Amino acid sequence: MSSTGEPLLGAIEAGGTKFVLAVGHSPTKIIARHEIPTRDPVTTLVQAGDWFVAQGVINSLGIGSFGPVDLNRSSPLWGHITHTPKPGWAKCDVAGYFADRLGVPIGFDTDVNAAALAEYQYGAGKGASSLAYVTVGTGIGGGLVLDGRAVHGAAHPELGHIFLRRHVEDHEFAGICPYHSDCLEGLASGPAIKARWGASLSELPTDHIAHEIIADYLAQLAHSLIAMTAVEIIVFGGGVMKTEGLLERVDQRAAELGAGYFPGGSKHKIVSPGLGQNAGLAGALMLAPLV
Repeated sequence: MSSTGEPLLGAIEAGGTKFVLAVGHSPTKIIARHEIPTRDPVTTLVQAGDWFVAQGVINSLGIGSFGPVDLNRSSPLWGHITHTPKPGWAKCDVAGYFADRLGVPIGFDTDVNAAALAEYQYGAGKGASSLAYVTVGTGIGGGLVLDGRAVHGAAHPELGHIFLRRHVEDHEFAGICPYHSDCLEGLASGPAIKARWGASLSELPTDHIAHEIIADYLAQLAHSLIAMTAVEIIVFGGGVMKTEGLLERVDQRAAELGAGYFPGGSKHKIVSPGLGQNAGLAGALMLAPLV
């Protein structure tokens, strides 16, 4: 408990590139924040643990982690990253490490579910009944919130691994996903773009066909989300989405694909994160159990 009498919460946005750490009283009251690069599990987890110890006693910790992860509380692998192409991280017990090191209750979910929850409550989805959060960067992932709850099902959504209708100008590239080759992540993630065209999307000329192709693939995801879940708000974040004009291209192409059919009409919106780069961290703070 802090000197103000409010619980002091910890949060980790555990990404494949960096871990973002924070302590605060709520998602809107962050006291301190720190970033460390995602190296091997031992180095990364120890550095994160050292930082939390230096902040003083926290009451609980919320973790939004890159995945896939095990979210089944009755499973012996709950809180673990399961299978991942990131070297060394498969079967890593992320939640267990911090529970042992810090001796506090742990809340655990995917980083994209955490971001979706935060955007739903505090960001672009305020006042809506449903929201999907999609991040397009090193990988592609997504979380879905319906009526205030993140969708889990048998595990958690893996929106980056749906299959697409290939663009007419994109039939030669095999895709880079080690599991599915030309799924959405295998075709439209940052590394897929670089493997195909030798540069990031933002580095390519604005009239390059890559912009049309990537927008088409992301619009197909948006179309599928609307068709399957009738979701109101679709938030696109991540490094690739910083490309100038990409969000507008996705929005326009999704409207073309919808062809005016969906009964939700103008309620369906494709937008940038209302919380900017803080969505994942705010969501992780929301995951911290209140004790």
